[in-house]
Amino acid sequence: MEQTLSCQTPAGVQAKAPTSSFLILNGGPENRDIASHAKVNGISIKVAAPDEIAHDTSPVTSESGRSGQFSPAPAPESPSATSYEDSQPRDRKRRTYAPGTPEKKFPRLSKPVELLRTSYDVVVVGSGYGGGVAASRMARTGLSVCVLERGRERWPGEYPERSLDAFSELHCSGVFAPGPLKGLPVEGGDPTGMYHLIMGRGQSAVVGNGLGGTSLINANVFMEADKKTLQMKAWPPEIRDNPDVLDKYYKKAADVLEPEEFPADWPEPLKAKVFRKQAESVKAELQEKFGLEAKFKRVRQTTRFRNGRNSCGVEMSPSTLTGQDTTGINDGSKTTTLVTYIADAWNWGAEIFCECEVRYVEKDPAGGWRVYFAWHGRNRGVFKANLHGDLLWVKAKKAVFLGAGAIATTEILLRSKAFGLAMSDMVGQNMSGNGDILAFGYNLDERVNAIGKERINPYQPVGTTITSVIDCREGHENPMDGFVIEEGAVPHALAHFFQAMLDLMPNKKEPKENLLKRTEAALARYGGRVFGPYYKKGAAGRTQVYLVMSHDSNQAVLRLEDDKPVLEFLGVARSHHVKKLNQILQKATEAVGGTFIQNPFYELLGQQVTVHPIGGACMSRDNTGKTGVTNHVGQVFTGKGKEVYDGLVVVDAAVIPTALGANPFATIAALAERSVEAWAISHGLTISEEKNGILDLFGEPQRAPRESRLPDAHDEAHDIEEQCKLQLAEQVIRDAHEVQASGFGYTEVMSGYLHYDPKLTMDNRDTYELAFRRAKSLCESARIFLSVQAYNMEDMVKHAQHRGMVTGTLVCPTIPGSPFMVQRGEFNLFISSDHAPGTRNLTYDFDIVGINDKKYHFHGYKVVDSSVALDPSEFWKATTTLYVTVSEHVPGMCADLDDEDAWRQGAPIAKGIMHIEASDFLTQIATLKPTGSNAFSKTHSALKFLTFFTRKSLSQFLTPFMPLEYPLQTSPKFINNYTEDSKTIEITSSDGVKTRMYVWEPTHYPDNDRDNIRNLFMIPGASVDHQIFALPTIPYNAVSYFRRAGYRVFVTVHRISKLMHPGSHWTTYDTRHDLRACLEYIRENYNVEKVYTIAHCMGSVAFACGLLDGTIPADWILGITCSQVFMHPTWSPPNTVKIMIKGGGLPLLDRIYNAIAGNWFPCSTSSNPRNDPYVQRVLNQLLRLFPQPRHELCHNASCHRTTFVFGRCWNHANLNEATHRQIDRFFGGVNMTMLHLLMRMGYDGGHVMSGAPHFERLDTEENIRRLKGIPIFLFHGRDNDVLSPEATERTYEVLCDIFPDGEYRRKMVPGYGHLDCWMGRNAWRDVYPFIREEVDRVVRGEAYQFVEPDDEFKKMVRGGELLY
Repeated sequence: MEQTLSCQTPAGVQAKAPTSSFLILNGGPENRDIASHAKVNGISIKVAAPDEIAHDTSPVTSESGRSGQFSPAPAPESPSATSYEDSQPRDRKRRTYAPGTPEKKFPRLSKPVELLRTSYDVVVVGSGYGGGVAASRMARTGLSVCVLERGRERWPGEYPERSLDAFSELHCSGVFAPGPLKGLPVEGGDPTGMYHLIMGRGQSAVVGNGLGGTSLINANVFMEADKKTLQMKAWPPEIRDNPDVLDKYYKKAADVLEPEEFPADWPEPLKAKVFRKQAESVKAELQEKFGLEAKFKRVRQTTRFRNGRNSCGVEMSPSTLTGQDTTGINDGSKTTTLVTYIADAWNWGAEIFCECEVRYVEKDPAGGWRVYFAWHGRNRGVFKANLHGDLLWVKAKKAVFLGAGAIATTEILLRSKAFGLAMSDMVGQNMSGNGDILAFGYNLDERVNAIGKERINPYQPVGTTITSVIDCREGHENPMDGFVIEEGAVPHALAHFFQAMLDLMPNKKEPKENLLKRTEAALARYGGRVFGPYYKKGAAGRTQVYLVMSHDSNQAVLRLEDDKPVLEFLGVARSHHVKKLNQILQKATEAVGGTFIQNPFYELLGQQVTVHPIGGACMSRDNTGKTGVTNHVGQVFTGKGKEVYDGLVVVDAAVIPTALGANPFATIAALAERSVEAWAISHGLTISEEKNGILDLFGEPQRAPRESRLPDAHDEAHDIEEQCKLQLAEQVIRDAHEVQASGFGYTEVMSGYLHYDPKLTMDNRDTYELAFRRAKSLCESARIFLSVQAYNMEDMVKHAQHRGMVTGTLVCPTIPGSPFMVQRGEFNLFISSDHAPGTRNLTYDFDIVGINDKKYHFHGYKVVDSSVALDPSEFWKATTTLYVTVSEHVPGMCADLDDEDAWRQGAPIAKGIMHIEASDFLTQIATLKPTGSNAFSKTHSALKFLTFFTRKSLSQFLTPFMPLEYPLQTSPKFINNYTEDSKTIEITSSDGVKTRMYVWEPTHYPDNDRDNIRNLFMIPGASVDHQIFALPTIPYNAVSYFRRAGYRVFVTVHRISKLMHPGSHWTTYDTRHDLRACLEYIRENYNVEKVYTIAHCMGSVAFACGLLDGTIPADWILGITCSQVFMHPTWSPPNTVKIMIKGGGLPLLDRIYNAIAGNWFPCSTSSNPRNDPYVQRVLNQLLRLFPQPRHELCHNASCHRTTFVFGRCWNHANLNEATHRQIDRFFGGVNMTMLHLLMRMGYDGGHVMSGAPHFERLDTEENIRRLKGIPIFLFHGRDNDVLSPEATERTYEVLCDIFPDGEYRRKMVPGYGHLDCWMGRNAWRDVYPFIREEVDRVVRGEAYQFVEPDDEFKKMVRGGELLY
């Protein structure tokens, strides 16, 4: 199969060489022969099989000198634990992976959300034990897998250890409801922080966020549920009738997580020794009072006690026994899902995205599921009102596995149900805190050393958080009476809080000891207060931590209040059971001389805290939705019956229907293994059991999903285009990382109104404002929530397009498919506009994909032009107003990012205007964020961005004071040059003056008959030449326009044109001889008697001179179109002011200039201003201050000079940048003799005159009667700043008075000035047509109907290339 596609590159792509290339993964071995190529912006993209990719196998060395944790080099493997002394280098504190390369100090398995695809086979929500199992196993089936994790990606070495660092990672939510109070809503902290405290009524919960979920901060205890618990009636029959069914899956989980007991040959931690004594002290009482056989034992835990790779190929290190497990341990010994299941999923091609909080799921009508999530990246959370309203989404073509944790998964299901997804009414019911109890044995007789430390003393280690357990789950008639008691450790981050809490706790149950014991206890308390929690003889260092898991009543509820989850555990606790447990703990504490302290939360707030919330989407006990939310393999019921959603599976603690009386993660993982296996089997999938080699987590995955190969379906082009964009975006990010580039980003919200109407095709302000008003009246609101990121500020600033990458959402209900997702879009900051001079635009170009999979293209731009000069309010308006066009998507429409008009290829479907509100702008400022490898690079990036933004802003705001633009030295880049196919005729007038005339043959003929060719004579004004009609800087000029209408076009370059030399004294009156000579040539050589003539400005005045004095016979003329003036040159007010400056009764300015600088006034200047005479250089600077409307300001020296001598010849908004920048190429100059004549004509009342010395009026009635029978059409730009509207109005009135039956017409052209009627970028649309209609009417007859040729021009119009 051969496939070629030119597709849009993502923002920021800089092709390093025309032949740059890189690979696109293309599935498994069966596709190795497939080779597809796409070339984008000079970058060749090869679609290739994964085995063509070369992986980096360079070794990585750790800080301690051993083989790095993620090095591909072989590492020693030993089945037995490393000896403690060998495993404890004194200098090792934090795990690091690649010293010397700070940008790659830690792996990053997750990808930026900018690289998210629109769809995957499977979407996994969460990355804890359930999500990790689902991601790994599904990736091993060959399906494409997307993992969405709310938290951020962190690796050992990045976890917080100190109190302030840990506090910054705390997120609190829920309801603060101490005791019987109803409570107040709570929301604070970082929503993506590692530690999430969910406050509820009756009980609160602590869970973990981050890639790896709660496994990052749990206590590592791998403990299977006892069989009696699994036989309780709450479980589905498939499990309760055969509890051994989970043994297979416990083993699967154990094979991956590799739990092991604390090594017998390692020094036993002090807290474990003390706990052993306590176990012995209560053993007899447990047997006597409760009939229990308490088993003290070391727990199996997912902590590494040896070097080597783990089961998934990730290199790990032995524990340093810091006791830091519950805040994230930095020594690389914790076997989390991050280093097992998630790393395995990554290696098998899963794509992982962090800071993505899934909100709800919905069934896609086209098949599969759509998963909606709030993206917290790029500081989007600052926009609190938009974060959870304007959601991104991704499609799961086959299945969604919910593994976000019991509370988060239940919240997702509740919200999905509220949004219309049918399911059991039991969702949110039967939750449990797993009977968790936290308590303390305070100020024991012996040192416990249960407070974690940043720097460990290898001779006095704290130990792992939990080392041993008193297992009391057997021997009960009622399995709900079973429990386990574990000793624990407090992490360093909580050490000082821990000490203060214990010292200030009320209701301590003091042991009844003698005075000496009490004195020792008091000294320990006060010593700790003075010397801190690590004082060896202090009370905190002699405090035992008790962690109890038991059974509660499983009646807790989670529900949504104001779309926020609220936990309610009221009435959940079994008070008699809790009382019994407290008695046991008190006995164990008193046995070693301590004070028993109950859970501080319970003492102070009247509630417990659980770290093991379970339930909420419980398995049904009868396999129907009446008694549960899911069936025995986690599939969600569609209602109260037995029917389930085939592709919606819950794989976390939410399915567990009862408290386990043990640490639950082993059971969570086992149930997830079982559910995922069942789903895979039911869909004919095989989960590969192939072992990984040692993973190079800094390199590339060793596998790729089969489904990533290019499909054979009809949407192949769409998928190839997405693949191209993805790979190019990835290249941008990779290139920035390789050079350690600093970047900058921010997030913004814009709102407004878009009107859905395909008939709105014009790209002008009036159209946008019309659409905006119409949309507002119809309440067609719209909002975009975008994050902009420049990965390399150096490239962003230096490149002409100043690109950033855009990701976000568009909500516009009026457009079918809303809401839309924005991915890999382009933002351009202050780029020069080709369409208007002196204008910089802020543009947004991106494809948007709707929830109906329909793709459109969004183009928006903010216009910052000279109207903002010295006006803060206008600057604010310009930079916060976005003109928006939504159009049909055309594959590859934006392949060339430098083509600013590529978006015009698609047919517009909606237009409107959006704004940044002041409040949103203030919020936006808070999202500004530099990126970089260190503080210096971040600071540099921020300064670079702010400097660039300030410089570009001031260049517009201070336009009058900016450096002048002088003529370009380089050759112009004309976009068409229609003089190439012209014929040049040398014309000699009756007075011997030689001029030129250009002739163009028509490109089309009416009825394709050459006999229908007609002749058209065009006369330019003073100081210009044929180029005003054959302008090379606009896509379609007047000559081209009339040629395609069947006209042979003649354009004279007369003696007062651009070619006039400085020594001449010719005037408009002299020019009539050139015009007669041209007409004679046309009549003689083309066998015509009469010629239709179009004349502009002073060319029209010169033509009038010849007709009025009889030099040019009227019977040679078929008709006349006069542009701006004919025989009554009445000047505009600014020019009239110049005339009124008189001396000796006559205009004075021309004589002053003649005396200072000579007879010649050049409209241009030198490309190097130092080469100009001093007078001209001074004049250039003074003309900055020449009065002009603010929106007409510019800093083009030639434009200033032209305006000074003739008046402003155009509305700047009508010229494109190329025309304005090269004005010097189209203007010559004027001699003072002619200028004096022009001023005199205006001064004497606006009458056409002969030359010096007589200055005789030519517009007498006798002369005018020579024009009898000639149809005359006059038009005038309404904004003309050279000639007054009276110039054509008086002529029209005089002609109508003298010839009442004559064919005379007059038209005002709104929005146009003087020369822009011919040179304007949109003159082809606004001006040329009505002139052609008049010419056709006179030349071809009233009945003639022009038929558009099917030519390049028509294609350009259809393609939107001319719709400026």
